[in-house]
Amino acid sequence: MTRRLLLSYLGLAVLVLAGLELPLGWIYARGEISRASQSVERDASMLAEVTEENIEKGNFEALPDVVGDYATRTGGRVVVTDKQGIVLADSDPSGRTGISIAAQPDIARALRNQPTVATADDVLSATMPGSSGTTVRGTLRLTYPMSEVNARVHRIWGALALAGACVLAAVALAAFTLARWITHPLRTLEAATAQLADGRLTNPPDATTGPPELRSLAASFTHTATRLQHLLEAQQAFASEASHQLKTPLTALRLRLENFEPYLDPRAHGSLEEAVGEVERLGRMVQGLLALARLENSATTPEPVDLDTVIADRVAMWESLAAEQYVALAVTGRTAGRVWAIPGALDQIIDNLVANALRVSPPGTTITLHRAPGAELHVIDQGPGMTEAERARAFDRFWRASDSRNDGTGLGLPIVRHLVHASGGDIGLHPAPGTGLDAAVRLRQAAAGRSREVRARPRSAPATATAGPGLHWGR
Repeated sequence: MTRRLLLSYLGLAVLVLAGLELPLGWIYARGEISRASQSVERDASMLAEVTEENIEKGNFEALPDVVGDYATRTGGRVVVTDKQGIVLADSDPSGRTGISIAAQPDIARALRNQPTVATADDVLSATMPGSSGTTVRGTLRLTYPMSEVNARVHRIWGALALAGACVLAAVALAAFTLARWITHPLRTLEAATAQLADGRLTNPPDATTGPPELRSLAASFTHTATRLQHLLEAQQAFASEASHQLKTPLTALRLRLENFEPYLDPRAHGSLEEAVGEVERLGRMVQGLLALARLENSATTPEPVDLDTVIADRVAMWESLAAEQYVALAVTGRTAGRVWAIPGALDQIIDNLVANALRVSPPGTTITLHRAPGAELHVIDQGPGMTEAERARAFDRFWRASDSRNDGTGLGLPIVRHLVHASGGDIGLHPAPGTGLDAAVRLRQAAAGRSREVRARPRSAPATATAGPGLHWGR
């Protein structure tokens, strides 16, 4: 914005200077030419009178001295003829005398007692008749080069250009200072906005300098940002405290229900198991909601992560659990390299997608983790798959397909989608070849030169193995 303001000020200054200096320079140039024409015409008239007097007296030998002296003093050229147009004297040493130039237009006009003043080929000329009354005794032509006049005109144009450059320099300095003063609150506001996007406003925008409107905007932004920070801190405090406060009564409720089992009629054991299952699902749902709230309230910057290392790590953790259900895990495709992801996101994404695929995979099938070009990861199962309508709603919170065997919370895929989007990627569900579902995660490739080495992490059991929050697709 500083540059645009500076350019606008300079453009306006250029227009003003052009409107002032161009007419001034043109008027001066015309004035110089006019003054030179008048001077040449006046000198030609005076010389014509002197030469006419010498011609009348027959004093022809004095003519070369008269014209030569004038030419030496002024730098002009003087040619004198008699009444027949014969050259009597020429101040130019290379000029010829005794020849007739009566046919030349200006000489012919002067012989008819008509003066001529003209400018042609950078030469200013004045041709005057040497006459007394109506009697023409000769003519005089005075030519003066325009080089001196042009030099004076060029000097004034140069002076105007230098003055304009000085004015523009002063305007540029003043405009730059003014533009920096105007945009200073905007720059601090931009920096504060970036800080707020990262989750914490440590340097509020400057509300003490700049135009009143921008100072008011900076003050309003600071007030709004402070309010938002308080709300976010309150939400984060609730998410951290509610996890512990809600887990305890739910665990106690489950234990109380299980303690009823010896005292209940055997016919009520089925209802008791369903109640315990609903309590467990409620606990997972609460944990899922709290996990999703923590994810949405956190602002983490993506960093380069080795996707192949994470895939190998998580597959090694899931192989034993998959083997218990007679399901195989396979990794295909070329190495993906480094991708941008928020810390820990890839582990949770792969764990959730593999856990969901494992729930719906029949024994004897394979779950494939395929690495496609363009930093894409496909988790493909051979289960029953989803219809187009179910795939369209799969990312809705709490949505579950009408499958009686599914005790999920409907929060798994929303959590996965939030992690992928926070990493700058995208996720979609597609039909797998034959049967099953293809969960395609597209991430941003990280340049090798900008990425950091990701140290090997200690292998730990997958979080989804213990029915943690958001482990199942909502179907």
